[in-house]
Amino acid sequence: MYDYVIIGAGSAGCVLAARLSEDPACRVLLLEAGPRDWHPFIHMPAGLGRLVSQRRINWDYTTEPEPQLHGRRLWWPRGKVLGGCSSINAMCYTRGVPGDYDAWAAAGAEGWHWDSVLPYFLRAEGNTRGAGPLHGGDGPLGVSDLRHRNLLSEAFVEAGVQAGWPRNDDFNGPSQEGFGFYQVTQRDGARCSAAAAYLAPARARPNLEIVTGALVTRIVVEGGRARAVEYRTGSGAHRARAGGEVLLSAGAVNSPQLLMLSGIGPADELRAHGIPVLADLPGVGANLQDHLDICTLHHCPPGLSYDRASELKIAFDYFLRGRRGAGTSNIAEAGGFVRSALATDQRPDVQFHFVPAMLDDHGRNRLAGDGLTVHACFLRPRSRGRIALRDADPRSPVRIHAGYLSDPEGFDLRMMVECAKLSRQLLSQPALARYLGEPIHPPRTDLSDAGLEEFVRAKAETIYHPAGTCRMGSDAEAVVDPLLRVRGIDGLRVVDASVMPELPGGNTNAPTIMIAERMADLLRGRA
Repeated sequence: MYDYVIIGAGSAGCVLAARLSEDPACRVLLLEAGPRDWHPFIHMPAGLGRLVSQRRINWDYTTEPEPQLHGRRLWWPRGKVLGGCSSINAMCYTRGVPGDYDAWAAAGAEGWHWDSVLPYFLRAEGNTRGAGPLHGGDGPLGVSDLRHRNLLSEAFVEAGVQAGWPRNDDFNGPSQEGFGFYQVTQRDGARCSAAAAYLAPARARPNLEIVTGALVTRIVVEGGRARAVEYRTGSGAHRARAGGEVLLSAGAVNSPQLLMLSGIGPADELRAHGIPVLADLPGVGANLQDHLDICTLHHCPPGLSYDRASELKIAFDYFLRGRRGAGTSNIAEAGGFVRSALATDQRPDVQFHFVPAMLDDHGRNRLAGDGLTVHACFLRPRSRGRIALRDADPRSPVRIHAGYLSDPEGFDLRMMVECAKLSRQLLSQPALARYLGEPIHPPRTDLSDAGLEEFVRAKAETIYHPAGTCRMGSDAEAVVDPLLRVRGIDGLRVVDASVMPELPGGNTNAPTIMIAERMADLLRGRA
């Protein structure tokens, strides 16, 4: 018997396990389908490029054919390891802007406005720049400036300034707009995942039990209350009883899947798979959102990018010279936030990530030579997709209907074309133009809007920010209420990116950690 059974040791689950087990009288079980975070490439920041091929720590999802993207199936890597996606991501630390969270509250997520969530961002953050009104200095999540910066990344920031935007040394400061270098979730040159930040210091507590290689198959509901969790490991089937609550933190893909497998979701879909309906919640799996990303690639002179950098030297500098050199790079070193000509409010609506290497198909397609990549994504997509069951087998991957570019007005497509145009504008600035060789994607620099539309449909990919599939709110379609309690089932909450009503304007890791920090306080009566 446990006070809390937490499903998923990703960014949110690690926070919950650490915070709730601070009370020695509280017994906590944390279940993770993947292995421990032992792989050295997890901890060496630049190792993320090699993690692509590590299928054992990746759910390795693929979407259903996307109608607006020429029927392509897009690859969705998701962390399947202690730390979840925070163990395989690019470590960019961004929160969005205050208006993002005020919009959550205005849409029915009472209590999640900016003034309520800022203290939890600060509590989590241990920024090497020190504490201030907008930063925490002693939180468990290490946030730091990059130790290593590529020359091409410096040129990208200068190109943003030459194009008319401000230089910005802090995307989480008073203003998000401008170009600069990302602060990263690193400590002393190593990745600071949620597992490293929260779980490692708590691991030895006698009241915290961590089970890896545990595939949860069902949440057991008895008398309208979540009472237990069933899971399988290499040794067979197990059941863990929850005297307090079950906390579902399996992410925007797996959380709705597990709810549906447990009889909580759209009744017709559950019946179609022979699953008894315990709670008819049509919103489970709906409202899927993601940041679609378009990459513009150019060749550059040899010796500047990371494409053919010596892996032996990188490993030597990192492991034998005190975490120095390019091994400490998060690869997506520089970036920017801008308000486009199509912006509908005062918030930046386009985000850039710059990579001093050629990144095609998530790095899975290795191109010959040397080059650079400008990522650009629209931050507030109007398109919505859904997560659907493939069958009633917990081992089967879900059907991911991402719904990219499906908004009826076509606004998302116009914004993606704008993203491509802005990328081209940046590349034309003197700071970057001096390094540019032949274009790769797209192969021409003079494409019309129609040509750019075709480019987007042929090459756009996810930038790894799925959210919203267990939306919180106060309306009848919301899956969880503002206290993240699943409607119609007692003792069950969802705590992860799936509860976000709308995507924040930036990367989603820091907001996910914030959600878990605030929920831990709510559970302990300390909010």
